[in-house]
Amino acid sequence: MKLSIMQFLMNYWWLIIAIIIVFTGLVTVNQGTIAVITMFGKYRRILMPGLNFKIPILEQVYKTVSIQNRSVELEFQAVTVDQANVYFKSMLLYSVINQDEQTIKNVAFKFISEKDLMQALIRTVEGSIRAFVATKKQAEILLLRREIVEDVKQQIDKSLEDWGYHLQDLQINDITFDQVIMESMSRVVASNNLKAAAENEGQALLITKTKGAEAEGNAIKIAAEAEREAARLRGMGVALFRQEVAKGMSQAAEEMKQANLDTNVILFSMWTEAIKNFAEIGKGNVIFLDGSPEGMQDNMRQIMAMMKMKETKGL
Repeated sequence: MKLSIMQFLMNYWWLIIAIIIVFTGLVTVNQGTIAVITMFGKYRRILMPGLNFKIPILEQVYKTVSIQNRSVELEFQAVTVDQANVYFKSMLLYSVINQDEQTIKNVAFKFISEKDLMQALIRTVEGSIRAFVATKKQAEILLLRREIVEDVKQQIDKSLEDWGYHLQDLQINDITFDQVIMESMSRVVASNNLKAAAENEGQALLITKTKGAEAEGNAIKIAAEAEREAARLRGMGVALFRQEVAKGMSQAAEEMKQANLDTNVILFSMWTEAIKNFAEIGKGNVIFLDGSPEGMQDNMRQIMAMMKMKETKGL
């Protein structure tokens, strides 16, 4: 058995070597990566994801380039035009531009290692942000996040494109200042809030008083209108009462004349009725009346004069 194996190896050694060479030429490239092939140290071609074949011994896998998105966190300091220290915390998202052969060559050969790329990328971004911040005042920085991002992208997109990369996003997560500046900013915000609250309270009080005055004026106006209408109605009632009394007295006097009776009886009846009403309705304890014949005759003459005046106006 041993002799047969040895004899087989001796007879087919070339086949075994060929199989080994073929298997060493097979290369598996993972999804999301591209392999860069060199021959004798010179770039030759790229291998896409999947099972590929390279020339054994002659061709080598120089580097595997990832085409997936990559991120890095940055923390650095900048100085504003009014000499305030600003501290940034940001996240940088970048990736290879595309899978073109020239792009992959740039990514593979522009930098010696990934560490050198990261250092150049971080320093470029930090330099762009520092240059932008150096032209702005401390009070403006918090409102310029979007402008900072757009300026950085505009500044470094060309450099990254030459390297084979593209800046997808730059997120500035935190912007802080020195503790003294943060405390002063807090005091300014607090004072502005107090000022706004005082102004709002003043406006509310003014509106309340104005509306109250308007309501009081409207109430007075309505009460005056009601009183005027009541007075008018009372006057109309008194006038109607007097008119009806005059008609009744005129009819009574006419009937007494036709009956050859003295009309002074009517006046006497009115006199006694008035005294009765004074006694029943009056709230006072004492009523002063001129009960002498002269006083009664004087009152009756006045009443008769009023009746004659009424009759004259009626004619």
